[in-house]
Amino acid sequence: MSTPYPFTAVVGQDDLRLGLLLNAVSPAVGGVLVRGEKGTAKSTAVRALAALMPEVSVVSGCRFSCDPVSPDPACPDGPHEPGTGVSRNARTVELPVGASEDRLVGALDIERALAEGVKAFEPGLLADAHRGILYVDEVNLLHDHLVDLLLDAAAMGASYVEREGVSVRHAARFLLVGTMNPEEGELRPQLLDRFGLTVEVAASRETDQRVEVVRRRLAYDDDPAGFAAMWADEEGALRARIVAARALLPEVRLGDKALRQIAATCAAFEVDGMRADIVMARTATALAAWAGRTDVLAEDVRQAALLALPHRRRRNPFDAPGLDEDKLDDTLEQNSGEDDDPDPDGPGGGGRPPRGDGPDTPPQPEGEAGDTPAQSVPEQGQGQGQQSSGGGEQQPVRAAEPFRTKMLSVPGLGEGAAGRRSRARTEHGRTTGARRPQGALTKLHLAATVRAAAPHQRARGRSGRGLVVRRDDLRQATREGREGNLVLFVVDASGSMAARQRMSAVKGAVLSLLLDAYQRRDKVGLITFRGRDAEVVLPPTSSVDAAAARLEMLPTGGRTPVAAGLLKAHEVLRVERLRDPSRRPLLVVVTDGRATGGPEPVALASRAARLHEVEGTASVVVDCESGPVRLGLAGSLARDLGGTAVTLDELRADSIAGLVKDVQETSRRAA
Repeated sequence: MSTPYPFTAVVGQDDLRLGLLLNAVSPAVGGVLVRGEKGTAKSTAVRALAALMPEVSVVSGCRFSCDPVSPDPACPDGPHEPGTGVSRNARTVELPVGASEDRLVGALDIERALAEGVKAFEPGLLADAHRGILYVDEVNLLHDHLVDLLLDAAAMGASYVEREGVSVRHAARFLLVGTMNPEEGELRPQLLDRFGLTVEVAASRETDQRVEVVRRRLAYDDDPAGFAAMWADEEGALRARIVAARALLPEVRLGDKALRQIAATCAAFEVDGMRADIVMARTATALAAWAGRTDVLAEDVRQAALLALPHRRRRNPFDAPGLDEDKLDDTLEQNSGEDDDPDPDGPGGGGRPPRGDGPDTPPQPEGEAGDTPAQSVPEQGQGQGQQSSGGGEQQPVRAAEPFRTKMLSVPGLGEGAAGRRSRARTEHGRTTGARRPQGALTKLHLAATVRAAAPHQRARGRSGRGLVVRRDDLRQATREGREGNLVLFVVDASGSMAARQRMSAVKGAVLSLLLDAYQRRDKVGLITFRGRDAEVVLPPTSSVDAAAARLEMLPTGGRTPVAAGLLKAHEVLRVERLRDPSRRPLLVVVTDGRATGGPEPVALASRAARLHEVEGTASVVVDCESGPVRLGLAGSLARDLGGTAVTLDELRADSIAGLVKDVQETSRRAA
């Protein structure tokens, strides 16, 4: 087994280390989500934490790590008599992004269950992680059904496996740690709330600190065992401190003043529900125990808020996590009345805590992390570069308020990644039929299995009541659900679109479609065309946030090379079909259709559009034409694409019923 990198050798990243250590002291805090760019020691720190966790005592031979002092009465390997057990290190179990449901929760031997009525259960990763750490790298890339199972187990402390009347339950209490790179897509806000704490990590910009990171990493790579031995004393001291803090935790007193500060802070930041209050209380208590105190001070409440609230303040998917520290300090000071704190004039008086180098006193982030890209976009008319419509480049304008859009989907039945847009064959959803399993059986179709086995019972010598089932009789249920698609936006940024109110409305519509793509778990890409050419502003990605940011900064002006935009889209889709052939595309062209520039621009646009029609690409043209004179060019472009055209008003969910039906019928006629 390879020697892990020592936890105490991690340079900087004080918030990350503190969040992990608080969960080691009090697993009731609810885990930690680590957000940050690649190469910032996220995975290194999480894996290193396992060596610091206190040993656990387990029942010998129990696959579910039951505590010998109070064994689980419902343990599938039980019943166990209370007594002495064996000690072992706490496990760190990693959940791969591509894991199956059976690998996560465990699997039943369906053949034995049907034929013998025996609950032959093979434990999954949740059982392995019981009383240890469950680590999910790139948690934002997990399929929704796996995330739901994971969070249900984390909330209930147990895992349930039920199939065709056979039920197994076992304890599953673990420290949940997830890491993610926001550039690869966000977690849904409702899932963010299920993580107790969140920390933001970034690479240091200080030269000395970066030098030390490289020096330590090279030393570790050259001699892992020798490097770990150099840090053995620090590791031992930190491990002893965790044990001491765990022992002190039951004695920590959460006074009325601290409780009022917690409640006032959650109310001031308009956090939904009561989970934030509870997590803050548990975190503040763990902070006091970590500091060796039995009373919770205002500094503990402040630090708990910085760890527990930022990710819960996201009002919509494009809001960046963050917390206004000045507002936090004001709230704590306003609720710092006299009560039972031992030193009301000391460091718990509501001021900012001192900064330090250790994991117990991490530096606070400078500035306001909640600013969105839109807040830094200059108003049109400021600075240089403003031109008249159809001229040179103009300053970006802000997007109008987003709205709920009509459901746009790809016709037919796909087999892409799980999502919420178009119909597809999936592992989860409505049962539509049965087939022979290809590989491991995951979803048994009971009726089809019985029908397959019934004609052979006499030949198999059946004598009792049980059905004699063979492997060849098993049938896999085929199910229909929803898939995520690649939504490729091709946005006209030419001078004809540059009227201030008009471009604001166009950006608002695209932002609304991006929000819809986020909720439906799509990949998105963004192409713009203006002047002489088209540009891939954002290659296809799962990060809808990145697309929204690029959209806000989009300048306008110049001619309208519609053909160039469609040809660029054709090239992008060709490459994506090779990379991910199962993910079907949906092309969304946002334009007024007034092609200009070069010889016969309208005819060129028509020929480029027919390339997409030949490929069978589902498409929608959002017609942005306005004014008393309408040429209907966007509608002609939609017909060449084999798709349909909708106006900005028709795009709204409360406008015209049957938009999806129109899109599908038009695409079907084109096919």
